[in-house]
Amino acid sequence: MTTLIATGARADLGAQITDLAGKAIFAGLILVFLWFGGMKFTAYEAAAIRGLAENSPFLGWTYAAWSETAVSGLIGTVELIIAALLAARFFAPKLAVIGALGAIATFVLTLSFFVSTPGVFLPEHGRLAISVVPGQFLLKDVVLLAASVFALGNALSASAD
Repeated sequence: MTTLIATGARADLGAQITDLAGKAIFAGLILVFLWFGGMKFTAYEAAAIRGLAENSPFLGWTYAAWSETAVSGLIGTVELIIAALLAARFFAPKLAVIGALGAIATFVLTLSFFVSTPGVFLPEHGRLAISVVPGQFLLKDVVLLAASVFALGNALSASAD
């Protein structure tokens, strides 16, 4: 009997931690998109992302069409919209589905910079060596992509209720 109670208590605690982790994942993604999106409206950030985005087959063309600050502002606007849509998870989960899809698209796009941005790989240091910037900076997007996929599943489940 004691074992069943202890097992049930662990299961309850596990469910509570999982629920808290889900909320923390949403909060973390919202914070990242708010902060990064807001920074895109600064000259510092506009110049910093150019080296990543202008080599991308998906974004490079934008620099021929618009100014550095306009491209950065457009990206920032999209990121702020994604943050707002993710925040809707707690009152309008169907909107969070759209936000999670936007987050997934964002991190798939930024992970593509791994192959399009010069200076990511450092072959002189071994096959798997990557630079601190941009290599290790981009590598964190693997975890953010996984969090975004979780957010999509969570928002889909919540919108089905």
